[in-house]
Amino acid sequence: MNGFLQQLQFLRPGLNDLVEIVIVFLLVYRILLLIRQTRAMQMLLGVLLLAGLYLLAVILDFSLIRRILEALLQYGAIAALVVFQPEMRAALARLGQSRLVNVIGSNRQERIVDRLVEGAEQLARAGVGAILAVQRETGLREYARTGKSVEAVLSPELLGTIFAHNSPLHDGAVVIVGDTIQAAGAILPLTQHTVSDRSLGTRHRAALGLSEETDAIVVVVSEETSRISVAYRGTLETGVSGDRLRERLELLLPGAGGLGPPTPIDPV
Repeated sequence: MNGFLQQLQFLRPGLNDLVEIVIVFLLVYRILLLIRQTRAMQMLLGVLLLAGLYLLAVILDFSLIRRILEALLQYGAIAALVVFQPEMRAALARLGQSRLVNVIGSNRQERIVDRLVEGAEQLARAGVGAILAVQRETGLREYARTGKSVEAVLSPELLGTIFAHNSPLHDGAVVIVGDTIQAAGAILPLTQHTVSDRSLGTRHRAALGLSEETDAIVVVVSEETSRISVAYRGTLETGVSGDRLRERLELLLPGAGGLGPPTPIDPV
């Protein structure tokens, strides 16, 4: 025990040490914000518990327990990379997202918002289900490749044609980049989290899944209820009006009002 206490004598922080502590604290805080309410948070708590047991084993000189924990932590890290790959990919994507935004003409962005709102409202009035994935900073190319290339100018009429009941692309998602429909019939990842509202179907789960992995805005029109929903950053707002949809899009789309944080939405 005395030897262990002597090893702690080096903990006399200087100015450089304090700077490092602040940097590490900010990094850890940022990581915790990214993984909160995910399976990765549960994993982190488990790792902290094992680390506490390992420290206790070192202090009390429990050699057998220490060796078992060392082996577990060593190989458990590899297993965690495999099991929690989706969460890690989403976290790394968010860490790498730049806050710099390309300068886009405000008039052009306003037209895009108008077309999205009009298209969603027309689909809702017709009782046609749809899911629109609108790209922001994180590219959606890997998801667009799962569908059929369209490369057509965004318009409410084209959205109505794509999601018509007799259309072969009706069940997939539309990927929108700028004022262009890049692909239709795309397959989006389903959320791995429990959705408390049982009335929400596959489209809503897919919208949540994409919003958890990217910073895309995903607009969903329910075929059963004709309600419009918006998913962003892992949260879902259901039953939004046309005015509310316009407000969300203007707030979140680059050049259409800013990239500020979304207004608080209770997670599903």
